[in-house]
Amino acid sequence: MLEIKNNLESVRQRIAASCSACGRDPAQVGLLAVSKTFGPEAVAQAYAAGQLAFGENYIQEAVEKIQALAHLPLQWHCIGPVQSNKTRLVAEHFDWVQSIDRLKIAERLSAQRPTARGPLQVCIQVNIDGGPSKSGVAAQEALALARAVAALPGLRLRGIMTIPEPAASAQATLAVHRRAEDLFEQLRSAGLDLDTLSMGMSADLEAAIQAGSTLVRVGSAIFGARAA
Repeated sequence: MLEIKNNLESVRQRIAASCSACGRDPAQVGLLAVSKTFGPEAVAQAYAAGQLAFGENYIQEAVEKIQALAHLPLQWHCIGPVQSNKTRLVAEHFDWVQSIDRLKIAERLSAQRPTARGPLQVCIQVNIDGGPSKSGVAAQEALALARAVAALPGLRLRGIMTIPEPAASAQATLAVHRRAEDLFEQLRSAGLDLDTLSMGMSADLEAAIQAGSTLVRVGSAIFGARAA
């Protein structure tokens, strides 16, 4: 309990320091605790330390945690790949999906979202640096996909999410994040009502915040190293 609490405080201090260094208000940057592979007990400890939003990559594992912790007022984000046979689970149990990279998946989520739950908050995942091992729509295709997703009932398009490949230097990392920021602003300029730029993780949250991230996704710096 104490370790997770202390780790959370350390991450919050990093966010505040990064915002101060680039003249941003820390209130503009949210923290998503990535709890994949960690059990409900770890999530409950983070909640006791003031954390409300949690990110999960593995859908079946996440649903079990969501159900086990249904008594807590938590916000759950799907940040991993969504296959067609898992869209109903995602639509029924999650509050956010950050990893939409195909219209087919968005259409299924739209059709399967329970009306009583209100709109599913979604982001388009963009392969901002063209990394061969990463999911995500190509940057040049993001506008068309975003417009199509924004028109679907039951979904509320909030922004974009990126997971770039590790870069060779701090300057290169910042440059990639700047490309995501530029794309985000292009989408907004095209008339899309977006407020979420989800980028930055444990190792690069400072550069992401400098580039305009509004939501950093942090796992190991909060919960510790994951088992292999």
